[in-house]
Amino acid sequence: MSNASAASGTRPDVTLSVTRGVCRLWRARAWAPLIEVPLAHGRRADVLAVANDGQIAITEVKSSIEDYRADGKWGDYLAWCDRYYFAVAADFPQSLLPQEVGLIVADAFGGEVVREDLRAIADSRLAPARRRALILRCARLGAERLQRLHDPQAAFGT
Repeated sequence: MSNASAASGTRPDVTLSVTRGVCRLWRARAWAPLIEVPLAHGRRADVLAVANDGQIAITEVKSSIEDYRADGKWGDYLAWCDRYYFAVAADFPQSLLPQEVGLIVADAFGGEVVREDLRAIADSRLAPARRRALILRCARLGAERLQRLHDPQAAFGT
């Protein structure tokens, strides 16, 4: 990771920077990340990553203290993943974040897991039907996004 703080920019810049670093971290670990994934319960995961063995991690990106305090829905994601992480820039006060979930510090160049999700250590597992549905959702969303890059004017049914 770069020594330059991502938080020196605007909030959208910090969000983009941290998100990029999180995706680079997951790819370096051989997980496939996908950003802004809508979930069946109406929430949207900032980054959802799938491992080769089907494990699912959700990372919630927080660009500022205000962003974290205004967003109390993080607990809603726990039933939708094997691992849950907050991702923040290096200058974010980490003591504000819950200790029972994972923590990633990231910038535009990469990220580092500072703390693992305690549920992952305890081998918390998703129900097979929910895992299958999430992996299928990711596959369809990724394929749709790739197709839009190749043919932006084409309609895509849901």
